[in-house]
Amino acid sequence: MSELQRLLTAYDTEREAGRACALATVVEVNGSAYRRPGARMLVTNEGQLTGTISGGCLEGDARRRAQQVMLRGRPEIIVYDSTDIDDDLENGAQLGCQGQIHILLEPISFSDKNNPLEMLRETYNLSTPSVLATILKTDAPISVAQAAERLLLLNNGSIKSGQIDPYFINNRLLPAMYEVLNNGASISQDYEYGGISARVFLEMIKPAPLLTIYGAGNDAQPLVRLANGLGWRVSVIDGRPLQASVSRFPGAESVKAVRIADLPQQVNPTGFAVLMSHNYYYDLAVLEQLNNLNELKYIGILGPRKKTDRMLNELEQKGVNTAALNQRLYSPIGLDIGGENSDEIALAIMAELMAVKNSYTGGFLRNLDAPIHDRNIFIKATANG
Repeated sequence: MSELQRLLTAYDTEREAGRACALATVVEVNGSAYRRPGARMLVTNEGQLTGTISGGCLEGDARRRAQQVMLRGRPEIIVYDSTDIDDDLENGAQLGCQGQIHILLEPISFSDKNNPLEMLRETYNLSTPSVLATILKTDAPISVAQAAERLLLLNNGSIKSGQIDPYFINNRLLPAMYEVLNNGASISQDYEYGGISARVFLEMIKPAPLLTIYGAGNDAQPLVRLANGLGWRVSVIDGRPLQASVSRFPGAESVKAVRIADLPQQVNPTGFAVLMSHNYYYDLAVLEQLNNLNELKYIGILGPRKKTDRMLNELEQKGVNTAALNQRLYSPIGLDIGGENSDEIALAIMAELMAVKNSYTGGFLRNLDAPIHDRNIFIKATANG
């Protein structure tokens, strides 16, 4: 279950019971922090928490402040500053991470169809990215934009807006949101318009990654559990009806028994694919179907490399051009962590999937001479002098 799923489930529970709640959102980070912009935590009137905005150091204080926000009925931005690490450890929040973290706290109105959680619900089942713009602060009149008002831009160009002036949307927000959609990175920045200024958090919301596992053996079960726990959407496909059953994979979004002859109509054309059926000819048939699906960025094959080489040779003998396939092929599958049993192997596979999804190579963080987060931005800045 993804963090968003957990937030929506908790929100729906409070809404149905008519109990007040507030949302805490990380909207800006300068320096080091445990969570990045877009991290969220739901706080109930009784003080129950769903989600995290830090490693545990901010949650207690944020809970207290969120309950005050519920009573006042208006949003507030709080800043936790640990850039002076000695002063922070002595008098501050004891973060110890030398960062500045901006948190937007806002009461949730169940009657507002454009409240933040209802807007986020719009993005839940999408397969393409979206951008959510949140007004953080402004000196504009209420008729133009208020703090915590939002605008949601979907990838198909449709928008969903709170109470924000249409001219401000069309002339400032939408061009910036399309730029974020193209660049793929969230940002907080200031905008001037008609003599007013506003600071806006433009958040890139990426869809949950789709993982298709071709194989429904016992060793696929821990991989489904891991992927599901990390918020991935998981599908399982196998030629054996007794293995490919929903009862064996309760965390999967779909489980299908698909014969080899029916694979051309049933393979998933996007996302990530893992071949682990333990049937050479079934894996071969799947690989043949996946060969021309260029939107698949990862195809992992369980088993020794010689098995994969044999499959590639057979496909080439059939006249299939496999030249581009090797760039997306991961065989043997998984990161090198010494995994032996099915749970350890599932962990190695899941770690590799996460690394590929995030465009990293895996490895020890202690060997990294760069920031843990926003590494690509750091590398570009260093290259530019």
